[in-house]
Amino acid sequence: MNPWPVLAHAPTPTPLMIRTIFMGTPEIAVPSLQALLAHPDVEVVGVVTQPDRKGGRGRKLKPSPIKEAARAAGVPVILQPARLRDPDAFEALAALQPDLIIVTAYGQILRPNVLELPRYGCINVHASLLPRWRGASPITAAILAGDPLTGVTIMVMDEGMDTGPILSQQAEPIRPDDTTGSLSQRLGKLGASLLIETLPCYLEGRIQPKPQPKEGVTLCRLVKKAHARIDWTRPAADIERMVRAYQPWPGAYAIWAGQQLKIGAASAADGEAPPGQVIAWGRKAAVGSGQGVLVIERAQLPGKKMLPIEDFLRGRPNFIGAMLEMETSS
Repeated sequence: MNPWPVLAHAPTPTPLMIRTIFMGTPEIAVPSLQALLAHPDVEVVGVVTQPDRKGGRGRKLKPSPIKEAARAAGVPVILQPARLRDPDAFEALAALQPDLIIVTAYGQILRPNVLELPRYGCINVHASLLPRWRGASPITAAILAGDPLTGVTIMVMDEGMDTGPILSQQAEPIRPDDTTGSLSQRLGKLGASLLIETLPCYLEGRIQPKPQPKEGVTLCRLVKKAHARIDWTRPAADIERMVRAYQPWPGAYAIWAGQQLKIGAASAADGEAPPGQVIAWGRKAAVGSGQGVLVIERAQLPGKKMLPIEDFLRGRPNFIGAMLEMETSS
């Protein structure tokens, strides 16, 4: 339910068929787009997403999940500007004459001219309980920090980074085994549901947008591959969260014998070993850390499949006793 105050004055009737532009890129944004496409009072006149990127072993151009969903739904206009601030990109948006712009994990900053373009403004579906975790990677940041709770915020966008007034929020517990992938799936669905619940109240003037609290502000950075390199001097509990936070991308990793060793799943346990030292742990392997040991559940070397650690060890018995490199990422 919407926890924010509702205005007492008589609502303004919502005009039929709100001309809406949707901006988004990754999988977490797909449920919101699909919910808008199914809404009887919303006309999605265009979708804006990031340009196709090279990926996979063949390094072929790959469309974003939002582009694939929009094409499957027959959305007539799909825009992929390299930079939204370019005049041509703005002219293409303006030509669609939007009443409303909905943004979910688009990946580019919206300039004032775009924010002011639709008469109902720009609404953002953000995957955190703002003002905690403003920025590009709120789900990863929440898992890394060991937060017990996260959620979704629907907000009116302004020129700041996730600083706009809040329309609604809904919390979601972070489970002990959650990865960024699993939590993103739940928050994507939660965000879509909350968006559809909130929109009529907003368009009819029944919600008073509420400024974000000044207390409790935290910021998160854009995730880069270098961030996922494990520092074995940290406690095992921190490294275990790191393994979950960087799954599925970029994947937490260590360096063994000059190769990148990805760790797909792990658990923290009481034990003692020098940081970076691999020891036997029953049929598995564990690595010493600054506090406790990290028990490896799944591991992968370049060009190989991710394997249960028992299978990994079967072909690489010399892994036990190895010392993983200690250089840390910046």
